[in-house]
Amino acid sequence: MTPPARSPDKGEPDVVVVAVSARALAAAACRAGRRPAAIDLFADDDTQQLAAACLRLPSGGLRLDGDALMEALERPELRGLPLVYGAGFEDDPRRLERIAGTRLVLGNGAVQVALVKDPFAFAEALDRLGIPHPEAARALPGSPERYLLKRIGGSGGGHVAAVPPATRPGAEASRGWYFQRRVGGHAVSVLALGDGQRAVVVGFSRQWPAPTPEQPFRYGGAAGPMRATRRLGGLLSDMTTRLCAAFGLVGLVSADFLVAGETVHLLEINPRPGATLDVFDRAPLPPLFGLHVDACAGRLPDSLPTPWRCRAALVHYAAQPVTVGRCFPWPAWVADRPAGPARLDAGAPVCTVQAEGASVGSARRQAEQRQRQLAAQLESQAMEIQA
Repeated sequence: MTPPARSPDKGEPDVVVVAVSARALAAAACRAGRRPAAIDLFADDDTQQLAAACLRLPSGGLRLDGDALMEALERPELRGLPLVYGAGFEDDPRRLERIAGTRLVLGNGAVQVALVKDPFAFAEALDRLGIPHPEAARALPGSPERYLLKRIGGSGGGHVAAVPPATRPGAEASRGWYFQRRVGGHAVSVLALGDGQRAVVVGFSRQWPAPTPEQPFRYGGAAGPMRATRRLGGLLSDMTTRLCAAFGLVGLVSADFLVAGETVHLLEINPRPGATLDVFDRAPLPPLFGLHVDACAGRLPDSLPTPWRCRAALVHYAAQPVTVGRCFPWPAWVADRPAGPARLDAGAPVCTVQAEGASVGSARRQAEQRQRQLAAQLESQAMEIQA
């Protein structure tokens, strides 16, 4: 674990944010007037600038190490502070139990996370609620080309793979994995606030992958707010509200759907703040971190305004090994900036590229244009270093 980077001008922290990448949570906490300490796997330069203290955990396959995390939380300046978590706990909710024994966790507990991330218990609950979803199975129910292979508790899409063509129907998935039927449609995510009984929708976003041959469903980015038809918006809102009530979900959560015309399938629930913080945490919306804390205490807003322009946030991955210099001139529209000098492997996430536009499509196109510009800058820097 790297020593904590301290920002003396920010004072002592009053909340801890933990995630695979905690920058978005730290930025949201600052917008809400809090002084966050951030713990993640990167300790990016902008995370260090935002946080009153920033600690980097050892990284193994982009997964949080529970023992290292508990050791970090025992530091005197972090002891007893309330904690808000993001991505990184779905694969082992027991870590949340350990944390909850030492401090207040502002978010869903281990029981709720385990339930919504158990694909079989989750599917049974959705059947009872009458919410359409792809079939989930321990053994391959039919032809391999009709199914995907997913890791239980996985996030980010990088774990999702096609079933090998030679797999025979009836074959059991490896421990910790399951089969899910393929369904068509475009990805739509609903960001909502829950109080355990009710929910208020923050907004809809379109999502897309950044595929590679090995990771065809790797998360690429999101843009919103997406303007939905009255029927689709009502359907997605109703389903999300019923899900929050059925599972007793609190705080910021997201429900991910595939939408094809009038047909909707729920893929999963992420029971914590996620990637679309970058899309929605801006005026005229009030600070989402504060709304999350309030919702965990049972307080929901009656309604929320909608941002008048769309924002896209996409992940830029390294197409080949790349070295980022200490003084690389990052554009202002880049977040999650690696603290140089840094050597990143091919396929590793480099940073987040943001852009705005009048529509979801125009915001995405602007972000992709900026991504190409950034890739050229990084390539030019690499050539200068080699020279």
